[in-house]
Amino acid sequence: MERYINTLTKQLMAMNPTMTQHKAQTWIELLWSDYEATSAKAGYDYKGAEQTAQLVQQLITSYGDKLHLFASKNPKFIELLEQ
Repeated sequence: MERYINTLTKQLMAMNPTMTQHKAQTWIELLWSDYEATSAKAGYDYKGAEQTAQLVQQLITSYGDKLHLFASKNPKFIELLEQ
């Protein structure tokens, strides 16, 4: 999982140069854990780290350059990203 997190962090930083490594990694970890928690709550079987990495990759591709804008509107993310 750590390998995926590192790779995805680099990809997010490439798409969104305004992000520091710390913020990019925090975003990846938030997206990762949110997807896994939501899937578990919905009763889906765990598909593995590769499946989660693919979903986070899609989110980066679609929204990576705009993630910092979303954070400013969501109190849950503001608190975590300002540490």
